[in-house]
Amino acid sequence: MGRVVVITTGGTIATRSGADGVARPTRSGRDLVVGLDSADGVDVIDLLAVDSSRLVPADWDRIGAAITSAVQGGADGVVVTHGTDTLEETALWLDATYSGAVPVVLTGAMRSSDAVEPDGPRNLAEAVSVAASPSTGDLGVLVSFAGTVWQPLGLTKIGERWAGTALGTVTPGTVHLTRPKRRPVIGAASAAIAPRVDVVAVYAGADAVAMDAYTAAGASGLVLEALGAGNVPDAVLHGVQRLCSDGVVVAVSTRVPDATVSARYGPGRALADAGAIMVPTLRPAQARVLMMAALAAGSPVAGVLADWG
Repeated sequence: MGRVVVITTGGTIATRSGADGVARPTRSGRDLVVGLDSADGVDVIDLLAVDSSRLVPADWDRIGAAITSAVQGGADGVVVTHGTDTLEETALWLDATYSGAVPVVLTGAMRSSDAVEPDGPRNLAEAVSVAASPSTGDLGVLVSFAGTVWQPLGLTKIGERWAGTALGTVTPGTVHLTRPKRRPVIGAASAAIAPRVDVVAVYAGADAVAMDAYTAAGASGLVLEALGAGNVPDAVLHGVQRLCSDGVVVAVSTRVPDATVSARYGPGRALADAGAIMVPTLRPAQARVLMMAALAAGSPVAGVLADWG
């Protein structure tokens, strides 16, 4: 196995329960790699130690910079340990902005390190195998979890499991990929200075108040968590029409898992006619990430979401 660098950011994989019964990320990277069969070939960078719910876009830049430093230092693979609350967002941002050939693999855990049956040690061992495998070269960023290798694009957490595009399987020491990966490389971009993009929940009786508040706070783009196949109440539609004419970028996702967004119903057609961008399959959180990356890189948002949404 080549040299693998593990970058830790916290999350459940690093948590232990305190005297108050609350799990907090207190385990170091060296603590995590103890017991790995391949630990002698693994270097550790303790970058962050937080729940991933506390991460902000600027932290994506910190993680990306640590990855770049590891690659420039000769790493043959990189593993990032991460909390599952926002792993799908970090993974997609990194995949869209990282163009390197060295594989980068995100992993984590659903159960704390002091649980009766913690899943973190096996997940980490498998992620190291994925990062060290010759079969993952040039694939960019991957997610390894519970014996499955996932594509970041389209990945979403559902309870204690993941849904999305599974690329193959992994056991410690063995990686078997069975399908190609879609890699949405948009280009180098800084999340810290990316234009503000917000997600707006849509529900029965919703109006434009939240959209107007976000744009007043400086949002350049909005992602609607719309109804059904991409529908909204009239008051939301009227707000979208006004905001699109003012130059705000509006994309339409849905609150319905596994639904396909399109302009096949009247409200959806009206949104598209107003200039809103339909996002066929991506959930709102990942649609936001792609919009941020496109705006930060100066790429046409409509084209990026048409290609990868």
